Parts: sequence; C-alpha cells; structure tokens
Amino acid sequence: MAPLILASTSVYRRELLARLGLPFETLAPGVNEAHLAGESPTDRALRLALEKAAAAARIHPQSVIVGADQVAARGDQLLDKPGDAERCRAQLASLSGGRALFYTACAVLGRNGAVHAAHVDTTSVVFRTLSDEEIERYVAREQPFDCAGGFRAEALGICLFECIESQDPTALIGLPLIWLAGALRGAGFLLP
Repeated sequence: MAPLILASTSVYRRELLARLGLPFETLAPGVNEAHLAGESPTDRALRLALEKAAAAARIHPQSVIVGADQVAARGDQLLDKPGDAERCRAQLASLSGGRALFYTACAVLGRNGAVHAAHVDTTSVVFRTLSDEEIERYVAREQPFDCAGGFRAEALGICLFECIESQDPTALIGLPLIWLAGALRGAGFLLP
C-alpha cells in the first residue's frame, strides 16, 4: 500500500484523519493561501485543496496525498481565522442571528497521477442571536482564534447555533470524512 500523507499542519485535520485508523504522515504544503480577485468561496477552497495536495505529490509522487481547505462566508463577506480575541468577538457579533456557509474542499492525489479525486462539502450554520456578554464569555473560554468563523463546533462553540445543516458533520471541523473514506477506498486503502 502506498504511504498516506496529509498535506496540512492543521491539528484538527490530523485528528480527523486519525479517526480512520490508517497510518499517515503530515507535511506542511507551503502553499500561498492569498485570495484571488473574483474567486468564489467554493472555487477558492477547491483550488487550495488541490494546490496543497499537488505540492506534496511533487515531493512524494508514489504516495497518496490528502489536501484540504475550508473557506467560510456570510453573504459576500469571507470569514477568515480571526487570529485574536478582538477580531474573534467582531466576527461572532457579525454572525449573530445570521447564517454562514462553510465550503470544505478535499483532494486526494497520488501514485504518479493514478489517483485524482476532489470534492467540496457545503455546511450551513445558523447562529442564534448572541449577546455581547455571551460572545465575550465564549471567546474567553475557548479562544478559537485559529478557526474560520471564530468558533469550534466540536467543542463549546456548539452553544452558539440554532442549527447546522450538513451532509457530513466532520466537514465543518475541516475534513469531510464520509467523502474521504470513499476516496481512500477507491485508492486501495482498506476501510470498513
């Protein structure tokens, strides 16, 4: 079986891929994640997932590479990782009472081009109306500064929502495991 490599430094993606019970390595893909003018959130997520996988595949052409990216948006506003408490509070205040869409792309490439699959999962998150105090308490407790949208749905952030609409609950965390498990089975990996 070809080695499996996750082209990501995300601890969240590493934890998700580990759920499948397959041995894998991680590799920092070194891809420029800058926005391109006129690029839709779906196209951006897919482009970056493919670029990350391709960058790792150039170094390890016999391996099977998983690349992923997530882009969040509320309307025309992209929701990047806030980076600090102030931006996180502002981002959550803008999401209060509204809906955000999370586009999580995943690409599987490798074996000298014999494996090539890509997918984008769209998750809709409806936020309940949040008070400034609720936002302040949440940000102070969880400090989700490295998460698009400024929350962790897999942790205390679940308290911020009215509902989540998704085909794959792991996609919101950063890696659509339902699709990925099928793609890896197609690449020859033994999964139940």
